[in-house]
Amino acid sequence: MSHPSSPGAGAPPLPSRRLFVQGLAAGGVVAGLAGGVPARALANAAPRVATAPQVLSGQQFQLSIGQSLANFTGRTRPAITVNGSLPAPILRWREGDTVSVRVANALQGHPTSIHWHGILLPANMDGVPGLSFNGIAPGEAYQYRFTLKQSGTYWYHSHSMFQEQAGLYGALIIDPLQPAPYRFDREHVILLSDWTDMDPGALFRRMKKLAEHDNYYKRTLPDFLRDARRDGWSAALSDRGMWGRMRMTPSDISDINAHTYTYLMNGTAPAGNWTGLFRSGEKVLLRFINGASMTYFDVRIPGLKMTVVAADGQYIHPVSIDEFRIAPAETYDVLVEPSGQDAFTLFCQDMGRTGYAAGTLAVRHGLQAPIPARDPRPLLTMGDMGHDMAHVTGMSGHDMGGGGHGGHDMAAMKGMEGGCGASMGHGAHGGSDTASKAPKHPASERNNPLVDMQSSATEPKLDDPGIGLRDNGRQVLTYGAMRSLFEDPDGREPGREIELHLTGHMEKFSWSFDGIPFAGAEPLRLNYGERMRIVLVNDTMMQHPIHLHGVWSDLENADGEFQLRKHTIDMPPGTRRSYRVRADALGRWAYHCHLLYHMEAGMMREVRIEE
Repeated sequence: MSHPSSPGAGAPPLPSRRLFVQGLAAGGVVAGLAGGVPARALANAAPRVATAPQVLSGQQFQLSIGQSLANFTGRTRPAITVNGSLPAPILRWREGDTVSVRVANALQGHPTSIHWHGILLPANMDGVPGLSFNGIAPGEAYQYRFTLKQSGTYWYHSHSMFQEQAGLYGALIIDPLQPAPYRFDREHVILLSDWTDMDPGALFRRMKKLAEHDNYYKRTLPDFLRDARRDGWSAALSDRGMWGRMRMTPSDISDINAHTYTYLMNGTAPAGNWTGLFRSGEKVLLRFINGASMTYFDVRIPGLKMTVVAADGQYIHPVSIDEFRIAPAETYDVLVEPSGQDAFTLFCQDMGRTGYAAGTLAVRHGLQAPIPARDPRPLLTMGDMGHDMAHVTGMSGHDMGGGGHGGHDMAAMKGMEGGCGASMGHGAHGGSDTASKAPKHPASERNNPLVDMQSSATEPKLDDPGIGLRDNGRQVLTYGAMRSLFEDPDGREPGREIELHLTGHMEKFSWSFDGIPFAGAEPLRLNYGERMRIVLVNDTMMQHPIHLHGVWSDLENADGEFQLRKHTIDMPPGTRRSYRVRADALGRWAYHCHLLYHMEAGMMREVRIEE
């Protein structure tokens, strides 16, 4: 990105510094809103003690979506709530049941919706306005009704504009018909999210005007001098020159961070110390859900090993770890056996290390274990973005510049192997022939003003923990370490393949598939009953969690074999990942990046499954 030294005439103001806000100890929803509310009421509303969301179970449900006042930071702001709750109530269902959920819209002047994330159901029950149904108009209600074909940990959220960011999300647990393949004594739902005091629409407009607003960590002269001492003047100068020509910065880890967000655990800010109880020696199941709009969390419990037993609601072979990264929309079920002390910290730092969500596992309320220091801030390297410097001869890592073509060619940047201060070409399958896997870019990317970079050296990187997690002394979960507890449920080899590129322009905050934003894209058409392969290539320097509604995404390993069933596939920069899809759900479905503002900026397609 380019970074102006001062705003010009008509330019948005440069950012003011906001330090990480741990929030209020008693923050949360403070009052419901029946209509407009005077400014003095917003100023004088007092927070109440935050409690865990209500659990609703059975087969018949009544949900009302309305506006409430919430105070997480010391400022009382409007929020969107379900039955007056933020997060929304935890819904507890049972596999095989037919559930009926009446959702009423009590908002003033705004349509709404609920999408049941990862749930297999008819298209008109999926809850995406404009595709599967018309949305729920103010004062009206919609009756969702479908039979549950699965079990596990899921969640639900709005698919209407920015309502998810304003609080419309909740946990969804489906109990299995058959006992789980593991034993536990009690469980807790851990729903992570990000809260902003800004109007979410205004935040989106700010991103369009000043995408680098939250990037306070641009490298300085002392950083250059340190790198020169370590790597040599030539390498340091070449590195700075390369990043300058890309008009990007290696500190751009996430679009929005704790300079805007306060991070929540079950609707509670860190200062509120959400607490889940245990007895020493118990096996405790923790159901982690990332309901954040834009935030990746790195999760660990200092002093406790975690055993991952399910991903996106589906059982996997148990994996023992110390830490895992959870992308927006993903879920992980983990087992822990706390003993030896009365309290353990649930520590969930954001990927850019600007803040964290936190809570406590304890034998009684009121206890708190030490909160660890945040890890050092990571910096992107050329390897992180697909620049495999081991293969510079005859190929390029990324082509940068006008429309992704005609810019500087990484193949010409010889001597840069050490310039970023980290190993290049660290992908999951380092012994593979990267050059043979160079993607073919669609014509729609060529000379496209909405595409600022292209990848030319991609790998699955299934065994790569990711930026900020490598060699940190902890055992970190990777996609490569997870295997579904079952074989490929379809059994057929894919009969067809589609390759899609994740594209964007950082300065313009424009995001798309194949350089074509949603408004101008033709639907992807799948034939009912076919088994096909989707290949995703990340041409951007950002991570993207990609979600296909209505069907499972069966992730393949580097050899094209079935490995892991998920509903959301995370795509770090410089990755090429493939998954199988069985087109067994007729209708019109959404297919998009689950970073909310990326989706709204254009990284979305319609998928039509037709006979």
